[in-house]
This record gives sequence, structure tokens and C-alpha cells, in this order.
Amino acid sequence: MVPDDSSPTGDARSDDDTRSDDDTRSDANDARTRRDTDDGIATDRDGPNAGSDGLLSPGDDAPAEAADLLLYGVLGGVVGSVLSFVPFATVLGGAAAGYLCGGTSADGLKTGAVAGLVMTLPFVAMVAFMLFLFGFAGAPAEFGIFAVLVVGIGAAYTLGSGVIGGYLGHYLRGRL
Repeated sequence: MVPDDSSPTGDARSDDDTRSDDDTRSDANDARTRRDTDDGIATDRDGPNAGSDGLLSPGDDAPAEAADLLLYGVLGGVVGSVLSFVPFATVLGGAAAGYLCGGTSADGLKTGAVAGLVMTLPFVAMVAFMLFLFGFAGAPAEFGIFAVLVVGIGAAYTLGSGVIGGYLGHYLRGRL
């Protein structure tokens, strides 16, 4: 199509070629805003999880929210409890929690600790039930002291291995 030379302003530019100064300024402001908000943090905008609102997006070393720590910690605790027949299931549960949470390595440790706490609860409930059951049978006081010691060692093992698993899960998330 040939431009019409009889325009009132005398310009021979078509509508596609004309852009107001406001449009040019807004494009420059958008680019500047994008640069200011990126801060060099790598994100997966075009990846398979781009539309998931960050639910399973890779850890970008931004601190995770407390709700995410609790959610993924409980999820990792359930994984570890379900896999309790597998050796080192507590590490696997913490690793699942740390992998899902993302964030910083400290977030992986916190999420692994929550997963370890969740994995400890069935064990504590079982020991409490056994104490209740044997308490009626007239068990000696030493049995209660021994049971508290066993619960303490079991909780330390479960929490510690959950924390180690959380760190390993965060590490693997950065590598995979």
C-alpha cells in the first residue's frame, strides 16, 4: 500500500511506522524495571513449570516462605514415614522435603528438620502407647526412664538424618 501524501501534517509515514514518544518511554521504563527486579537471579520462565506460580520451580536462592517450609516438611515427613521399611528412610524423607522446597540451603535444613519432626511423631506415639499399656501391668520406674532415653535417641537420629536429607535434597535440586 502506498502512503497518502495528502495527510494534514504533511507526514508520509504509515500508522505502523509512527510511534509516539510515550510508547518509546514506556518500553525503556519496562526494560529498566525488568533489569532492576531481576538482580541476576536465574529463573526458569520458559521451563516446564513456568505457569505453576513457582510451586515446583528451581531454587533461586531466594528465602522460602514459612508456609512452604511447613508444607514441604510435612510432605517429606509423610514420604519418610511411608518408606519406613527402607533403610535410611528418614534421609529420603528429608531429601524429598529439601528438594521440593528450594530456596537457600538454610531452608533445606529447616524443611528437613520439619520432616524429621513429622517422622518422629509415629515413633513417639507408639512408645507412649507402650508405656501406657505397661504402666497398668506394674512396670518398674526404670522402664520409663529407659523408654524416655530410647525416645530421645530415636528423635535425635530421626531429626538429624532428616536435616541431612534436607540439605542433600537442596543440593540435588541445584544439580539436577
